[in-house]
Amino acid sequence: MRAVGLYEFGGPEVLEVIDLPEPHAGPGEVRVRVRAAAVSPSDTLLRSGAHASALAGVPGPYVPGMDVAGVVDEIGSGTEADLSIGDPVMAMLLPVTPTPAGTLENSGGGYVEYVVLPANWVVRAPAGISHEAASTLPMNGLTALLALDQLALAPGSTLAVIGAAGTLGSYLIQMARQAGLVVIADAAPADETLVREFGAADVVARGSDVVDRIRARYPDGVDAVADVALLGSRLFDAVRDGGTLVRFRSTDEPGGYQADSSRGITVLSPFVPDYAGRTDKLDEIRRLAESDVLIPRVAKTLPAAEAPDAHRRFEAGGVRGRLVLTF
Repeated sequence: MRAVGLYEFGGPEVLEVIDLPEPHAGPGEVRVRVRAAAVSPSDTLLRSGAHASALAGVPGPYVPGMDVAGVVDEIGSGTEADLSIGDPVMAMLLPVTPTPAGTLENSGGGYVEYVVLPANWVVRAPAGISHEAASTLPMNGLTALLALDQLALAPGSTLAVIGAAGTLGSYLIQMARQAGLVVIADAAPADETLVREFGAADVVARGSDVVDRIRARYPDGVDAVADVALLGSRLFDAVRDGGTLVRFRSTDEPGGYQADSSRGITVLSPFVPDYAGRTDKLDEIRRLAESDVLIPRVAKTLPAAEAPDAHRRFEAGGVRGRLVLTF
C-alpha cells in the first residue's frame, strides 16, 4: 500500500512515499479507499517533531493526516453500520494516540491509500461534493463544533474570531452564524469581503492592535474570543469581564500559552480527539455542509507524492482553504 510518511522529524523534505502492508477490516470496522487527505496544522506539527519526546522509542514510519475522504471498499464481518460498499465517506483519524503511561502510540494517519477505522468513526460524505472538498471537513468541522458546544453561548452573544480567513476560522464563523451569534472577524483588506460572506457581522483590521480595534467598537469587550491565529494572551483584553477565551493549542504545544483567569475569564481548550468516534457530531458536519451552512474550502489539490511541497506551501502562510493530497 502506498503512503506518505517520515522516519525522522524535520522539515518538509523528510516526507517520502513509502510502502506499507495493506490493512483489512475486522469486526466492527470498515476500510476506506482514500481518495483525498487534507493537510492541516496537526500534520506539520507531527512532521516537525512537536511530539518527538512523547514518541521516543516508538518506531516509525510516522504517517500524518487527520482528514480523509474516499469510498468504503471493505466492511468487517458482523459490523453494524449504515454504510455500504462504494459509499462516498469522510472520517477523522488520530495519527498518534495517548497511552495510559502518558506517552503516544503511533496509530497512523490518513496519507495512505487505504485506512481501516471503527465503523462509528466514518460517515457518508455530503451529497454532491467532491472527495477533495469532503476531506476538508472532519477535523476542522469537529473542532469548530466542539468549541461552540463548549462555549454554549446564547443567541445574540458576541464572538470574535481571530484568524477568520483560515479554514478553521471560516468554519467557526459559518457555524456561529447558524447558531445565532454575532460574529466579529479580523481580516486583511483583501479578505474582508470573504469573511463577510462567511457570515461575519462586523470586521476589524487584523494585526497586533486588533484588541484595540475590538474595544473601540465594543468598549466592554465581547462575550468570547476564539484565538485561531494563536495571538496569545493579549487577546484576554478583548474579552469582557466574566467572558470566555478559546485557545486551540495547549500550554505545552507550539503557539500555546498560559491560561489567565483574571477578571473571571474562562479559558477553553477544545481537544478534538474528544469528538473522535462521535458519529452524531461528524454527521452533523455532513448535514451542515449539505444545507450550505458550511462551505468546504479547497485551496489546491496535489498528488500525494508532492506532500513535501504541500507542507512548504502551508507553512509559508497565506493559504486560503486546505491543501489536499490525492491518492
